[in-house]
Order: sequence, then structure tokens, then C-alpha cells
Amino acid sequence: MLYFWDGSKMVAMKKWIFVVVCIALACKQEKKYHDVVQKETLVVPTDALQGVLDFQRELNEEFKNPETSPLPDRYRKNFEGLDFFAPDTSYVVRAKLVRTPDALPFLMPTTTDRKSREVVYGIAHFTLNGEDWQLEIYRNEELAQQEEYRDYLFLPFTDETNGRETYTGGRYIDLSIPQGDSITIDFNRAYNPYCAYNKKYSCPIVPSVNNLGTKVMAGVKAFRPKKD
Repeated sequence: MLYFWDGSKMVAMKKWIFVVVCIALACKQEKKYHDVVQKETLVVPTDALQGVLDFQRELNEEFKNPETSPLPDRYRKNFEGLDFFAPDTSYVVRAKLVRTPDALPFLMPTTTDRKSREVVYGIAHFTLNGEDWQLEIYRNEELAQQEEYRDYLFLPFTDETNGRETYTGGRYIDLSIPQGDSITIDFNRAYNPYCAYNKKYSCPIVPSVNNLGTKVMAGVKAFRPKKD
């Protein structure tokens, strides 16, 4: 799930419906994702790959629906689908989760004057592209009070694709509180903040500590509206 704000009102929704800040990607006439899926992924689908394809399909359905889409009307009328990297299970990592129960709440800056009250729930330690990394995982204090989102965790990150293949401001991943001391992070499910599509939304700015000095070639790509 995710969480977005329209002025002072927060619109909560499940990941594939979305909640905090943003999501994303391009709608080109030739969507690389469809070409690759037809040739490689759909032939012998695995559970992991099928889950990614379901995520992409649901996200596209959300963006097409005028009731749930963050796209302005001028973009949605020609919308065919977001642009995704091809599903790649090497970007699904099992991370060691070090919880931080003594962490104090803080105000995370957003793209507007609004501040998002967060707490560092834990730090994820994992290996990606042959290197060791760590990312802070956050829990929103307001959402934590709602039964539907009690287990929701927020993982924003930046990487070396930003400003080129992906949205300049970074991307987000929705997670759930795990039972044990590890957590699965699927970068194929990385999405853009809603403000990547529409400036009326207020989106949390990725903390500098959550920068990955590597390319994450997975998830949603940068949004490039289809021209008439």
C-alpha cells in the first residue's frame, strides 16, 4: 500500500491502489515490457515472476481508472500502460531486518510544506548487484493507528538510474511487518511517487541515507506521457 496527500487530506489505499507519495512510469506506444514478457516471461512463468506481472497489471488498471488514477485527464485519455523494466528475480532480495525500537519519530520533508511523521522501524541489510547495502524502513505514525494499515511499512530509495531510466526523485516500495528478523524486498515492485505524474500531490522526499550507489534496473521507469 501507499499513502498520498491531496492538500491536507490523505488518501489511503493498498499498494496497487496506493498511499504515501508517489508511483510511476511511462506510456510509450512500444512498451518494452510487453515485448520481453511475451518472449521470455510468459513461456514458463514462476510464482515470483507471475506476482510481478500481476502487480504491473493491477497498477495499470489503477492508472486507467478515473476514480483511482493520479494522472491528469490530459494524460489519462491516451494512457495505455506504464513503462516497466522486464521482471528480474535477481532484484528480489532477502534482507536481514535489524529493528530499531528506540528510534524517535521525525518529520520527513515532502514536495510541499507538509511534513510526514515517520519513525525508523528498522534497517534492512542485503546484497544487491554483488555489493552489500542497507536501507532504512519507515512506519508512518498516522497510518499505524488504522487497522487496515497497522502492518504497513514504507521503503523509499534512490539509485543511479534516477534522472535517466527512472524518476529523478527516486521510487518507493510497500512492505509489511514480518514475523521474524528478515524481510523480502522486491525491487520489481518499485513505483514512482504520485507527484511524478501530478503536482497536486504531496510526496515524501527520499532521505539521503537511502541512496543506493548502484543501478536498480527493476520496477517502474520514468513517466513520459504519450503525445497526441
